[in-house]
Amino acid sequence: MSKRGVYGWVVAILCFIILMLVTPSIPQSEEYHNFADQRDLFFGIPNTLNVVSNFPFLVIGVIGLILCNYRNYFQLRLPGEVWGWNCFFVGVVAVAFGSGYYHLKPDDDRLVWDRLPMTIAFTSIVAIFILERIDERKGTFSIIPLLLAGAISIAYWRFFDDLRPYAVVQFVPCIAIPLMAILLPPMYTHSMYWLWAAGFYLLAKVEEAEDKPIYKWTHHIVSGHTLKHLCAAMVPVFLTLMLAKRSIETESLETSQMIVEHVMSREDHFGPFQDDNHLRSHLI
Repeated sequence: MSKRGVYGWVVAILCFIILMLVTPSIPQSEEYHNFADQRDLFFGIPNTLNVVSNFPFLVIGVIGLILCNYRNYFQLRLPGEVWGWNCFFVGVVAVAFGSGYYHLKPDDDRLVWDRLPMTIAFTSIVAIFILERIDERKGTFSIIPLLLAGAISIAYWRFFDDLRPYAVVQFVPCIAIPLMAILLPPMYTHSMYWLWAAGFYLLAKVEEAEDKPIYKWTHHIVSGHTLKHLCAAMVPVFLTLMLAKRSIETESLETSQMIVEHVMSREDHFGPFQDDNHLRSHLI
């Protein structure tokens, strides 16, 4: 890792430590489990709509996993991409089971299995973005540390009843990913899908916060939390569409071709390069 990368990690860790020192702990409120819609509508399923509204996560997660691995349908070029997107879709599938399990009988113990899959999805997306927008090597090596950070944030909350690390894992990607999507040059086309996904996730969080008012506004037809599940499921939908449609960004491809042509012209002028490593050093 370069010195700049080391400094970046040191600064990030110091900022997190300072945040933990100067902010009060955030305990899990028991009121969180008191959702607006607690109806048993059919088949004796408790909290029916909050349970079955997780089904779209299972569908899109399985589709994503199949397309990631079946004849490389998404045309993933880098090993880190394959690992990152597989982790993301595994997290999406796990959300369907974890969230469904939690909503059958909401309490803190079951909430662990709701939040853990979400951290897998969040942290995988961050690693993918680092890989695509900053550096392939850094993004690939960040997958496991980021997944561990997500798991540790859940363990910290459960043992110390403090949601601050989990809040960092959940909300930092909501800020960092749209900013990187806007400010950093893309490797692939169809980057607008990232912003659509971020927009639907933001809408899902608003619906979650307004669970009871939405249930009242819809005359007890559907609650905000049920709509939250449906909107959040649109995130992997848009990212799957992006993977299916995208191609290498034209400008990046043209730049690479210009570099190669320049190097080859120098070869004609000064003689052949001695080996591939010499050629690679000129490309770099």
